[in-house]
Amino acid sequence: MPFLAVLGYDVFNPLEVIPEFTADIGIKKGEKVDYAIKKDGKVIMLVECKRAGDILDSEHALQLARYFSVTESRFGVLTNGMQYQFYADLEEPNRMDSRPFFEFNLMDFDEHHVKELKKFMKSAFSLEDILATANTLKYTRAIKRILEDELKEPSEDFVRFFVSHVYDGRATQAVIADFFGIVKEARKQFINEKINKRLKSALSAENEESADANESPQKNEQVTDDDDGMETTVEEIEGYHIVKAILRQTVDVHRVVMRDTKSYCGVLLDDNNRKPICRLRFNSANKYLGLFSNKTEERVPIDNPDDIFKYADRIQAVIAEYDQE
Repeated sequence: MPFLAVLGYDVFNPLEVIPEFTADIGIKKGEKVDYAIKKDGKVIMLVECKRAGDILDSEHALQLARYFSVTESRFGVLTNGMQYQFYADLEEPNRMDSRPFFEFNLMDFDEHHVKELKKFMKSAFSLEDILATANTLKYTRAIKRILEDELKEPSEDFVRFFVSHVYDGRATQAVIADFFGIVKEARKQFINEKINKRLKSALSAENEESADANESPQKNEQVTDDDDGMETTVEEIEGYHIVKAILRQTVDVHRVVMRDTKSYCGVLLDDNNRKPICRLRFNSANKYLGLFSNKTEERVPIDNPDDIFKYADRIQAVIAEYDQE
């Protein structure tokens, strides 16, 4: 019900949001869908709710489809309170499609998802507009899923596609087998390069803003770290953003600056190497997080950047030390 309220529907108006809506199926009477949404006296959407944590599977969708077929609704929503799957009858009138054309996850969404969800708001609801984009959404989602599967574990057809474009010889089974590994490695490098490029671009813009705000001759004179030949890794950038997230409620995050060196990636307060917050020592097989207290570093082993959250209290404490100086 909170979700429906956010969309602008009056959940306390039984003429607009109808709980336990009767959807009799053939000779089977007393069948009820959890909620029916009405607008201008017509049912525009059915909502079937499952327990929190339940996996929304084809059986649940089939149940919603049975209700769907005996009402005038063109949209059905299946939810477990976190995930919301939106269905329509795009393939055959009055028969719900087997796959949703849109999904919204409260724990994982972006601006694109919000834009599509807004179309279901009471104030914006237009059957024609939603149906016009639903087909595109449905097939875009299906293609993205295929691409995700192929990138995770390439099929022979996928590998053969690349062989046909880059290999001049005869595509024997042995050649195809060799290209499985080549395609996987190319995929890995491509994704890493794209992630690195985008993160570095975002980080560069952020550091330029911080430098403009904080730069002074004295601070420039304090820079002694040798950064020749260093390369900032994705894990270091991830670690830096985790530190910023930890300190968001403690200090203006524009004062939290990353400075990479050959031996470690330093996170500093005010871009001042006399105010180290922590050091990300990720350049060897064993990763360490350098924590500071009274200007003394203690190295603690970690498995991955997420482990930095375990030391949030100590990272926040070092800011308090510097503020008292």
